[in-house]
Amino acid sequence: MWPLDFCILSCSDSSSFPWRSCLFAGAQRFIKGTSSSRLATMMPSGLLPRVCWTSLIFLLLACCLLPTGAQGQTYQLRVEPRDPVVPFGEPLVVNCSLDCPSPGLISLETALSKELHSSGLGWAAFRLTNVTGDMELLCSGLCSQYQVVGTSNITVYGFPERVELAPLPLWQPVGEQLNLSCLVFGGAPRDHLFVVLLHWEEELGRQPVGKGEPAEVTFMVQPRREDHGTNFSCRSELDLRSQGLELFQNTSAPRKLRTFAMPKTPPRLVFPPFWEMETSWPVNCSLDGLFPASEAHIQLALGNQMLNATVVSHADTLMATATAKTEQEGTQEIVCNVTLGVENRETRENFVAYSFQGPNLNLSESNATEGTPVTVTCAAGPRVQVMLDGVPAAVPGQPAQLQLKATEKDDRRTFFCNAILKVRGVTLHRNRSVQLRVLYGPTIDRAKCPQRLMWKEKTMHILQCQARGNPKPQLQCLREGSKFKVPVGIPFLVLLNYSGTYSCQAASSRGMDKMLVMMDVQDRNPVTINIALGALAILGLVTLAAASVYIFRVQRQRDIYHLKPRSTQWRLTSTQPVTVAEELSAQ
Repeated sequence: MWPLDFCILSCSDSSSFPWRSCLFAGAQRFIKGTSSSRLATMMPSGLLPRVCWTSLIFLLLACCLLPTGAQGQTYQLRVEPRDPVVPFGEPLVVNCSLDCPSPGLISLETALSKELHSSGLGWAAFRLTNVTGDMELLCSGLCSQYQVVGTSNITVYGFPERVELAPLPLWQPVGEQLNLSCLVFGGAPRDHLFVVLLHWEEELGRQPVGKGEPAEVTFMVQPRREDHGTNFSCRSELDLRSQGLELFQNTSAPRKLRTFAMPKTPPRLVFPPFWEMETSWPVNCSLDGLFPASEAHIQLALGNQMLNATVVSHADTLMATATAKTEQEGTQEIVCNVTLGVENRETRENFVAYSFQGPNLNLSESNATEGTPVTVTCAAGPRVQVMLDGVPAAVPGQPAQLQLKATEKDDRRTFFCNAILKVRGVTLHRNRSVQLRVLYGPTIDRAKCPQRLMWKEKTMHILQCQARGNPKPQLQCLREGSKFKVPVGIPFLVLLNYSGTYSCQAASSRGMDKMLVMMDVQDRNPVTINIALGALAILGLVTLAAASVYIFRVQRQRDIYHLKPRSTQWRLTSTQPVTVAEELSAQ
């Protein structure tokens, strides 16, 4: 043990000198306040520096030599400024003054670099340089052989170099807790330093800044949909108003928050469960409940092949539509993947690609001459069962045939071929049809073309004659001798000179058919009818004349007036017209 340590312990343990215990406790604080690093640089040989030795010796001498009457001292040693607040790294002038009649030596004990600034009777000013940390100053002096001490605490303040909001997640799920960290670099004193979390200009929280470099302050928030695309920032506040200074603020650069919401349900795929090879089919995929749906990504794939999809978003729904084609037969996979933020939803579904060749329906002669043989063949690909006019082929994959001898009745006959393919328990159908044309000569339909016609003159009629044949024959009716042609199949006015025998001919490249039609046109007004009509006309004239005479006579009788005997009033009145019957009854 060092002798000095022993002396300090001896003095501090003495119960009869309590003031000395206080004094040496201050010395011990001085020793402890000196950093180990500073001591390491100042003691290359392992001994205390000279200034420390001088201070300790002074204190020890004061401890050991001063009389006991000092414990009742009434003098004071003032340290000014009292508990100063100093900017980081700035110098400070400290004044130590005694208020006793016979002041002695005044000294200042500190770990900082110091120099005597000025002095006088009972006071001394010391200049401290590069004040970088909080510490306690100890001034001591002698008053009439009594030791007097005074202390002052230095508080160093410094503005934070910067304040930052830690990077936000690329995407934040709506409703999940988010920790926002504000990083503060520098700044003192920490018990006057606070961090405020800002949402735009709104204050969400405030916390003091603890120790650490940089100091990290964490806030917990629960983002909503409305917070998507909004800015968050941190603001440091060094509040020194209680020390007579100001409130110093500094705000970090804002960071934008991107929130999202994604349902737990997978996307909905819609497509045919069975696809025919080399044929394009539509594929649709959609997902509801997305936020923001416009920033979601959707992909459609056929196996490992990406499909060129058209994407549309509306409200909270995202939809993709594409067309797909496959060249491989068998079971294949359609994949729909929706990504939003850091999450994705995927749906995989299978479909069956099949090859359905045919059916092919062929005629050995599509335009067969009457009487020639015709073969009808219905065929399809492997595993396909075909039926020709309801008659199935022997086994799947084999064609079905029908042979016939072409006749007039087979013209425009339609043959049907039905193909059936079974794929994974599902029956697929496909049909084809073909029409046979038979070439045959013309024939006039005797049932629709009467051989004798009796028509009245100046009436409208239609000559209903028809001819069939392939190719279609030309039909015309000519009067024998004069070659006068009457219309066929259209209305015409029949005249008296149309009477006669007509030769109707149906001609085509396949031949000709003829028949005779007798047309008898009768006069509309024979002689007996004219005489009857004349008699009726004369009778009508006679009747009309008699009726006129009768009406004339009746009208004249109605215009006769009778004179009655004179009344007492000598008044002439007219009488109502009377009929001939009334006159006869009056006589």
